[in-house]
Amino acid sequence: MTINTNKTVREIAVEVPSATRVFEKLGIDYCCGGGKGLGDACVQAKLPVDQVLRDLEQAESSRIARQENARDWSSEPLADVIGEIVQKHHAFVKAEIPRLSSLAEKVSSKHGEHHPETVKVNELFSALADELSMHLMKEEQILFPYMIRMEEAAVAKEPMIPSSCFGTVQNPIHMMVSEHDSAGETLRALRESTADYKVPDDACTSYRTLYTGLLEFEADLHQHIHLENNILFPRAVAMEEGR
Repeated sequence: MTINTNKTVREIAVEVPSATRVFEKLGIDYCCGGGKGLGDACVQAKLPVDQVLRDLEQAESSRIARQENARDWSSEPLADVIGEIVQKHHAFVKAEIPRLSSLAEKVSSKHGEHHPETVKVNELFSALADELSMHLMKEEQILFPYMIRMEEAAVAKEPMIPSSCFGTVQNPIHMMVSEHDSAGETLRALRESTADYKVPDDACTSYRTLYTGLLEFEADLHQHIHLENNILFPRAVAMEEGR
């Protein structure tokens, strides 16, 4: 496998199944900020390009050696991609929001006086939870069903489904991408306010559990947004345009 450093991080994430794990580990944004070339992304993250290339090569070689046959979502039916997003990532978000919200409130109340960053964490996660809850509802009730019907019509070689209330599918996609960008900004703000989730010495179990949960939430949301921004949405637009 040869990776061209002029390719965008997004392109590599789509083409190389193991790349997202490497990017996640190194802190390279492959979802909202995936439009940068790999070389530029490495410079921005202050990482040596040669080492990142070696990490990518090694991760992919290990994946092939282990015969990890992960599904190639860039070629699967849109309905299956949507199923993966809803059943895995939407379900995770819905399950974690109440748990992490409760923990954030608890930790903020107990430690806020000596660790004011916990108050900020509580505020940021509350805002993120509200935004994501509405975002998921719009996707599940409006956008995703439309995409599935559109694909069914295309497969059956039937006329495209009647005009929707939003016109072209690009309109709601543009809104969803904008909301993804907003969520990404909040994730970055959470990292900044916690010094990359550094746990203080006097942290209780709930404090540590919260930070671990937020790290897991961040990683899942990155994968979630990657599937939508880099795979599902471009394919839906291409399908609507008959490409």
